[in-house]
Amino acid sequence: MVSDKSVKRVHIKIFGDVHGVGFRYNTFQTANAMKLTGWVKNITGGIEILAEGGEETLNKFIEWCKMGPSFANIDDLEVNWEEPTGEFDNFEVAY
Repeated sequence: MVSDKSVKRVHIKIFGDVHGVGFRYNTFQTANAMKLTGWVKNITGGIEILAEGGEETLNKFIEWCKMGPSFANIDDLEVNWEEPTGEFDNFEVAY
């Protein structure tokens, strides 16, 4: 369990036209620029993201996820806040 109360964790699922538009790569780039940790991966019909970082930064990241890269078309976005674990050292594309 993470003892730093300033670290938060968010689990995001994004559905729509998000495959073949560079969504995972752009998420990877954006999350790293924001110094978040976690992962992004494809799921059936969408993208799944697990990210940890500061609450304000995660809220900005969620706002970015609502738009995604320029060719993405978001139909639905699910956001669930969870207890952080501190298990990640960086942000990566998971397969």
